[in-house]
Amino acid sequence: MLKRILALVRKEFLALFKDKKSRFIIVAPPIIQLLVFGYAATFDLNRIPIAVLNQDSGAASRQLLAHFRGSTNFQEIAPLHQNRDIAKTINSKQALLVLQLGPHFSRDLYLGKPAQLQVIVDGRNSNTALIALNYVHSIVLQFNNDWVKNHHGPAPPAHLQLRAWFNPNLESRWFIVPGIIGLLTLVVTMVVTALSVAREREQGTFDQLLVTPLRPVEILLGKALPGFVIGLLEGSLIILVAVYWFNVPLIGNLSALFIGIVLFLLSAVGVGLMISSLAVTQQQGMLGAFLFLVPAIILSGFATPIANMPTLVQQLTVINPMRYFMVVLRGVFLEGTPLALLFKQFWPMAVIGIVTLAIAAWLFRHRMQ
Repeated sequence: MLKRILALVRKEFLALFKDKKSRFIIVAPPIIQLLVFGYAATFDLNRIPIAVLNQDSGAASRQLLAHFRGSTNFQEIAPLHQNRDIAKTINSKQALLVLQLGPHFSRDLYLGKPAQLQVIVDGRNSNTALIALNYVHSIVLQFNNDWVKNHHGPAPPAHLQLRAWFNPNLESRWFIVPGIIGLLTLVVTMVVTALSVAREREQGTFDQLLVTPLRPVEILLGKALPGFVIGLLEGSLIILVAVYWFNVPLIGNLSALFIGIVLFLLSAVGVGLMISSLAVTQQQGMLGAFLFLVPAIILSGFATPIANMPTLVQQLTVINPMRYFMVVLRGVFLEGTPLALLFKQFWPMAVIGIVTLAIAAWLFRHRMQ
């Protein structure tokens, strides 16, 4: 039995790697996508265009603006001179936000009174606006602390001290790149397995398999193993790139990470073989794979938290294996989560894998009759 399965596995690998184009498609695109996503997909903002309307000529306003001009997050495009310039600057998207300092800003600070600073932000992209406002808040908070310290004023009633665990510098790349590992591993595995049986039917070699001594279960295993092996190798390669190229810390145990990868691949191969068993042509197999990939990625917590989704949608994510793999990836990479605490993420992926492989076997046997 083992020899027959290995012979079919060898045939599958030969079909996948028989020409240079196939080898390139399997190996190169995931690495290219990882590099593109790793650099392009980021929540960090740099050189945010800002405009300043400073109606105060005192030293305090100049000190505050020096904090903004010295920050790498902001770039002043031009000073404004009148209130009516604010609307024109925001509406034309010349600046993301405008800082307006009133004529008594410095005087109020020296007198110990609250000094007003107005920040007008372009809210058309709410996510970008919130990030920019957080940067403004951090700079103003630092200015307030420096002012109290240098002028021996009364300390603020509450002192805010920020400390980020697991990601001290709040690098969004540390959050995104581990998720990309799961995304690309799923894409490669799904494409390889979803086309395996459909390719046999389209090329007319499926009937030849039926007259071989191979049993349906053996054929199914022979079709599953190449996708599993390719997914494991691709995932390992992408992890190396994430750690040694993007410098994402891998704090946790490698054994916990690879147990998660194996179980995730088990479920991905099962879904891929289900699609392949139903597809008649490779085009149908490809469309079926992407029909699964898009909602699986959106409902995985890759970009948006599952807790913020509607209750019904949260319940649908229970059958999504990528949801659990995202927790494993980010837990092992950033938190150093031990193996015992990841068990509640492991067993759902194992159940999904067993169920989907069983359904794929039933569909495969049914289609052979």
